[in-house]
Amino acid sequence: SHIYKKNHDVTKTWKGKTEQLLRVDDHDFTMRPAFGGPAIPVGVDVQVESLDSISEVDMDFTMTLYLRHYWKDERLSFPSTTNKSMTFDGRLVKKIWVPDVFFVHSKRSFIHDTTTDNIMLRVFPDGHVLYSMRITVTAMCNMDFSRFPLDTQTCSLELESYAYTDEDLMLYWKNGNESLKTDEKISLSQFLIQKFHTTSRLAFYSSTGWYNRLYINFTLRRHIFFFLLQTYFPATLMVMLSWVSFWIDRRAVPARVSLGITTVLTMSTIITGVNASMPRVSYIKAVDIYLWVSFVFVFLSVLEYAAVNYLTTVQERKERKLRERFPCTCGIPHSKTMMLDGNYSESDANSLAGYTRSQMVPEEEKQEKMVVHLTMSNESNSSRKRGLKGHVGLRIIENSHAIDKYSRLIFPGTYIFFNLIYWSVFS
Repeated sequence: SHIYKKNHDVTKTWKGKTEQLLRVDDHDFTMRPAFGGPAIPVGVDVQVESLDSISEVDMDFTMTLYLRHYWKDERLSFPSTTNKSMTFDGRLVKKIWVPDVFFVHSKRSFIHDTTTDNIMLRVFPDGHVLYSMRITVTAMCNMDFSRFPLDTQTCSLELESYAYTDEDLMLYWKNGNESLKTDEKISLSQFLIQKFHTTSRLAFYSSTGWYNRLYINFTLRRHIFFFLLQTYFPATLMVMLSWVSFWIDRRAVPARVSLGITTVLTMSTIITGVNASMPRVSYIKAVDIYLWVSFVFVFLSVLEYAAVNYLTTVQERKERKLRERFPCTCGIPHSKTMMLDGNYSESDANSLAGYTRSQMVPEEEKQEKMVVHLTMSNESNSSRKRGLKGHVGLRIIENSHAIDKYSRLIFPGTYIFFNLIYWSVFS
């Protein structure tokens, strides 16, 4: 048969409560250890559990971490034959002295309390204390968006004693950079976490003095692929779409005007959508440069058609006046009449000399043609050419098709050059 032995109840071996074992009632724990003596060193280490969010609009971040303090308080030493530590929960913390560390520039913070307060206190026989708690803190991060969305942000979580200056409490990283541990599963949707590191320095307040301040620094690099799909690619497509009007007939006014207005409104919508998710900073961001330059290209394509339409109207007005000046060539000796549209060159005009108006075009097309009278006299061939230059020169100067032809090359070439400069500077 098995012999069962009753487990030894260690709580009965101590005469009295835990507070009496640690002599809590024998000391005034409202004062720090070694009160009146040198500064008490308090080591700190942190394990980052998660980076919950990064907000560009509010310029802050939310982090959940395990914050641990190490110090020695001889008032909590106790006799032990096994040299083992004792572990307590948050109920004992309220009765002893603990460092009054707070988060500088924090907006909100809390200690998790499910199912009980996430606080652990471990006391060693020689009086060394380990104090650990699980905290979620939202702190301010001064971000620079001048290179957004091709930016890299560096944020810091700052720890400092609220009451004790460096003459009473000396905060330090317990193991240097090794004092900061991070969970390998930490990831963010928009950022790549490049580096976590620690620093420390003194902070001065004019009314109270110098304080030790510890920094948890982390560097974040923004993922660009999301913005390529949502911002840059649509903006580039709108600019390219505005170039389609250069290949549309200049007489198709509704098609070219509606295309230009549509691309302008679409670019305005893209710019508004990007700025709606960003803080209202007073400087220009990298994405603003790209979007507004793209907007200018789209707007210039609309102005280009306005110039084409205006020059076409001026050309037609001059042709009308020319027809009114020479309404008929009947009875004029030694002359030939021909019809030219805006596409004939000077050599074409010379080759067509000798044909009458009735031989050139039917009567119903007269309103669409430009009347050019070539007087056949005994003048030399060079004199006739000089006479033609006044009329044919109108086509060279006022031909609205030339603007579209030049625009087909200038607009894409300039936009490609802009992209090369932009991505070489900001990437």
